[in-house]
Amino acid sequence: MRHLVAGKKLGRDTNSRKALLNNLANSVFLYGKVKTTLAKAKFAKSHIEKTITSAKKAKLGTRRVIASQLSKATFNKLINEIVPSFEGRSGGYTRIVKLSPRNGDNAPMARIELLPLDKSKAKSSPKAKSKKAKQIKPKKTKAMTTKTPKPKKKVSKK
Repeated sequence: MRHLVAGKKLGRDTNSRKALLNNLANSVFLYGKVKTTLAKAKFAKSHIEKTITSAKKAKLGTRRVIASQLSKATFNKLINEIVPSFEGRSGGYTRIVKLSPRNGDNAPMARIELLPLDKSKAKSSPKAKSKKAKQIKPKKTKAMTTKTPKPKKKVSKK
């Protein structure tokens, strides 16, 4: 019996379970929603919400931990768009919507999704600002500045 044993194993070892959590969180932050089994969605919900809560603290150590778990693009989206839009909310950032069972093995399916974001609070990315401010002009190379030779006239032989 599993008395006082918390958490689910999902039929995986520790490293596979951590990788599954990080990949699900990565996909939810990047795309806003993910279709998965109900057990995985319930398992990942607490991890996703804890990640958002720790990202709201905006301390260097917590950001480094989160950056080690997510991809670079997802981390930037989390910090610049998702966290500012949930600034006034103290929890409950995700929802789980039950779907019809999967064909083949009849596994209960669900969609885990972030609540609608408040786009007005999202920070604009620094890359977008720099691209607008600096319009990159191509450098003139020697090949671009040299004149192309005119084609020679053909001399006919009689």
